[in-house]
Amino acid sequence: MADENGEVNWYDCDPRAVFPLDDNFHVPKRLDRTIRSGKFQVRYDTAFRRVMELCAQPGPGRETTWISQEIVDAFVNLYDLGFAHSAEAWRGDSLVGGLYGVAIRGLFAGESMFHIARDAGKVALVTLIRKLRQNDYTLFDVQYIVNDNFKQFGIMEISKAEYQRRLAKALEVQPSLWSH
Repeated sequence: MADENGEVNWYDCDPRAVFPLDDNFHVPKRLDRTIRSGKFQVRYDTAFRRVMELCAQPGPGRETTWISQEIVDAFVNLYDLGFAHSAEAWRGDSLVGGLYGVAIRGLFAGESMFHIARDAGKVALVTLIRKLRQNDYTLFDVQYIVNDNFKQFGIMEISKAEYQRRLAKALEVQPSLWSH
């Protein structure tokens, strides 16, 4: 992450937040109805840089962002190499929500999420998690962000030691989706 001075730093959180990729992942009924309604079309990797730019936009209560131009450039390079990916919620020709992260073997490390339309980011998140589950991913890293928005999905905090154990298992998996 870039700090307030734009300097890029590495963070190793303890505890660590993860979304469960098993039956403990929960989709609220109202959101599931929104997903099934087809209100948003979810696409992958069609607007990666734009997703990052929208994630970096200031929002209510957040005048600055940790997503610096250096971070955008680094992740676009990872995208070009096939490691970084975006899940995008579209309404017609408009990108209205999404998230991006890095996929390495059975790990997806979510970096940031945005929404312009209500629930659009959550629709992209849930659809991505369902896709990861179908393709044998075992770990969805959220780093350290546990908020009420994510609690509804069953987000968990685990110790650094437990995270490292789960990461080692995830790196043994070779899913077919986004494989390297």
